[in-house]
Amino acid sequence: MPTTPFDSLDDYISIPRVEGLALSPDGARAALTVASLSEDKTSYERALWAVPADGSGTPVRLTRSAKGEGGAAYTSAGDLLFVSARPGAGEDDVPQLWVLPAAGGEARPVTALAGGVSGLVAVAESAPVVVIAAPLMRSAETLEDDTKIRADRKKKKVNAILHEAYPVRHWDHDLGPDETHLLAIDLSDLPAETPGMENAEMPSDGPAPYPGWLPRPVDLTPHPGRSADVDGAALSADGTTLVAAMPTPEGRGSRARLVSIDVATGAHTVLFDEAHVDHAVPAISPDGSMLAHIRMPKADPNGPTDQELWLSGIDGSQPRRVAEGWDRWPGEIAFTVDGTALITATDQDGRAPIFRIPLDGSPVETVVADDNAYTAVALDRTGAGLVALRSSYMAPAHPVRVDFDGAVTEFATPAPVPAVPGTLTEVETVAEDGARVRAWLVLPDGASAEKPAPLLLWIHGGPLGSWNAWSWRWNPLLAAARGYAVLLPDPALSTGYGLDFIARGWNSWGDKPFTDLMSITDAAVARDDIDEQRTAAMGGSFGGYMANWVAGHTDRFKAIVTHASLWAMDQFGPTTDHAEYWQEIFTPESALENSPHRFVQDIVSPMLIIHGDKDYRVPIGEGLRLWAELSAHFMDEDGSMPHKFLYFPDENHWILKPQHAVVWYETVFAFLGEHVLHQMPERPSILG
Repeated sequence: MPTTPFDSLDDYISIPRVEGLALSPDGARAALTVASLSEDKTSYERALWAVPADGSGTPVRLTRSAKGEGGAAYTSAGDLLFVSARPGAGEDDVPQLWVLPAAGGEARPVTALAGGVSGLVAVAESAPVVVIAAPLMRSAETLEDDTKIRADRKKKKVNAILHEAYPVRHWDHDLGPDETHLLAIDLSDLPAETPGMENAEMPSDGPAPYPGWLPRPVDLTPHPGRSADVDGAALSADGTTLVAAMPTPEGRGSRARLVSIDVATGAHTVLFDEAHVDHAVPAISPDGSMLAHIRMPKADPNGPTDQELWLSGIDGSQPRRVAEGWDRWPGEIAFTVDGTALITATDQDGRAPIFRIPLDGSPVETVVADDNAYTAVALDRTGAGLVALRSSYMAPAHPVRVDFDGAVTEFATPAPVPAVPGTLTEVETVAEDGARVRAWLVLPDGASAEKPAPLLLWIHGGPLGSWNAWSWRWNPLLAAARGYAVLLPDPALSTGYGLDFIARGWNSWGDKPFTDLMSITDAAVARDDIDEQRTAAMGGSFGGYMANWVAGHTDRFKAIVTHASLWAMDQFGPTTDHAEYWQEIFTPESALENSPHRFVQDIVSPMLIIHGDKDYRVPIGEGLRLWAELSAHFMDEDGSMPHKFLYFPDENHWILKPQHAVVWYETVFAFLGEHVLHQMPERPSILG
């Protein structure tokens, strides 16, 4: 039998990964951000590659710095902007903005900010103007002040943060002591060549001056608090107007409002702002006359709310809703070149097609719909279609051109699609309330009635999500290469099936989501190529919550793996990074009723708990309490029990380091091998 990179975990982590896509203004070439395993196999190094955007030619590598590059975007002149911590700008190798000239030559720094650049926010399509996000210290009035404060903290080894607002953490990092600012840069002020040190300004007794040979960033959000942590931003083609979805305090939480910022003066004008409503993901028409955005009323325990598409003048005038009867949640949006429609890719029926939304009230049209998910959609400014990254469970993200007639052309890429084990099919059933529930089923090679495969039920996170796109972290092909079938269901709360399907599980996670999972598992094990006697369940985040709930409500699975999981809702609510959201979508009674910890005494299946200490979305206390309560109920007098706890002191909600991913899968497959396949217990040797 031929081997694939999925047969070996070392081969798997070595597969190059396409992580980003940008299209040049003339539509002739695309820039890809490609991650490759480092020589010592302990990290990923990211480089930029250029490929022809018509599917011809061969990829050409553009960058090679050890620090890597990302966040690429083209300027109006066709130069390539990117963010990198490569040496040559600023201090301490913090990320800065760089530009690679279209005419050739070495990349040159655009910024030298003491705190670095967080990312590119927007690039003007017909003017040399860009907006970046950058952290500045709260009390800094100038860029020089920021440099001095950071130097003082470093010299005195002070890391303390005084919080005066909520929240204090986000996903995997602390908030503060600096604040995100939006800074505008006029690229026409960038010199043709980087001057040598003989021309650089030397520090005086005061704060080190910002390099005079670089364009000085203009602060569009002085003293922003957290208002510059934007939920989308758009820059007019002429670079004069930035529309940003800026959070403003609302009790413990915040709401996003749309703010128009005059780039020349920095003046702010609020366009849309409503209590308990987020206005986000703005897009500006090519001619600068129209603004589109997504309006999202905040949810509460009564049910989910819709995500509405709205259109207005660039000044917010004459707002109206578009695509009102379209029962889908749009993703990122962009105007077509002629300004008559919007383009978006979003979840639908276990896929993520690309849609065209006419602005004249005509029905939403499908541009391309197949068994793939499309992301990073960018319109060709010449009007000749669009480009995107396409993936499925049989192929990782790879760049393609999509014509408006639905024709798809694959690009040449330095990260070709690898050979895969197994096949992909669909399973569906009808739930007890009549709802259709479907799933992807990855079958290993050789699965048959004569040789049925053991089944792994994988439960997605979110909970507002769908199993529809390739994942490097949760990759079912690794299990298929080891002989398992993998069921990837979309139960109640999943996106891509309409608002009513989400509502079925709202404020009652342990009800319809659980019964949907059991129903679709019944449909899968009814197949003659699946072994009903050898099954396990797995999940991370919300999927970990469901794995814990499954563990306390059925004994049908031989083993359960729970990663970064919610265990005790009374504890999770106040300790997660954004407590206000989780405590607002549940009633206190429902949170307790649907808390898995109440059913610990009913757990029969052996459990493998996995948690990272730097996880702020689902804090480590969830894993610790689960482990302690399993120990209290199931530990024998000799200290033994069937459960295990894999702990990562320096990982967060995701396991990101390549060798930690290897340990994760080795431990999971060893645990499943012991309990599902009845193999001898083993421990990965590197764990000691």
